Amino acid sequence: MLRLQHLIGLPVIEMNAGKHVGHVKDAWFDEHWQLGGIILDAGRRFLTSMKTVLWNEVLVCGEDAVIIMDETSVKRTKQADVQRSFLTGTVRLKDLPVITAHGEQLGRVSDVYFNDLQGTQIIGYELTDGFIADIMEGRKWLPAPLQADEVMLGNDVIIVPAGSEDNLSPIAGSETDIREK
Repeated sequence: MLRLQHLIGLPVIEMNAGKHVGHVKDAWFDEHWQLGGIILDAGRRFLTSMKTVLWNEVLVCGEDAVIIMDETSVKRTKQADVQRSFLTGTVRLKDLPVITAHGEQLGRVSDVYFNDLQGTQIIGYELTDGFIADIMEGRKWLPAPLQADEVMLGNDVIIVPAGSEDNLSPIAGSETDIREK
């Protein structure tokens, strides 16, 4: 299982020459909230565009680095073309409230998890109720419903099916303790 927060800050290395091309700054999503690619740090020179790598051009997301085939995988993308991202887009996935179809708030998105192999479909959410609740009770794990159309990932809120609160479980000491149900 791949944890999105773990990717942020990792160096991006191109395989052919072993050259460092940047660090992961964020991840962006398409209109269906499928992982589209990663955003690299570009410095202050690029105020109207950003450096991105399409997710299908990422070869490996390891513990310590992200590997791409070569430097041609890095593209300039207009900021206006990246509307949805985890941290920096117009619509941010981080901190979106998660609410059931019956109106019960389950928490706010702290992190998202992807399958190691496909890497594009969100398989679960790490939810927080705030700093104090995290210390007292810990964060919660909410597996994503198997049918993607059962979740409405909106601009201001994520709506999950009624009864999803029954699927919440506490997050253990490390993310490796989270197992698919």
